[in-house]
Amino acid sequence: MKSILAACLIVLAALHASPASAESLRCNGYSASEGDSKISVLYKCGQPLLKDNYCAPVYYSQTLQTVPEPFASAYVPCQQVEEWLYERGPGQLTAIVRFRGSVVQSIRYGREPH
Repeated sequence: MKSILAACLIVLAALHASPASAESLRCNGYSASEGDSKISVLYKCGQPLLKDNYCAPVYYSQTLQTVPEPFASAYVPCQQVEEWLYERGPGQLTAIVRFRGSVVQSIRYGREPH
């Protein structure tokens, strides 16, 4: 009985200790994921259906407050963000790949862009 209980505790501890899985995008037998470069995503998935880029505001570290003007434009420029939309075919959700600093920051799925 003690060995079964110990085995269950080990399994629960292993499940709890495993890192959260990040989203990935399956394309042409490859998998694009967070941390990949733009060139890597292009190689794996090809050209996106649409591309958009914008300048995201910079936030104070560890807060949700943006850096105020005139400091934001003079001393702390915004950060370029680029989003690529992939239409994955019938019955598949669209995928939006977000890049910050030319590296995949996130991948999200949905029926339509936000």
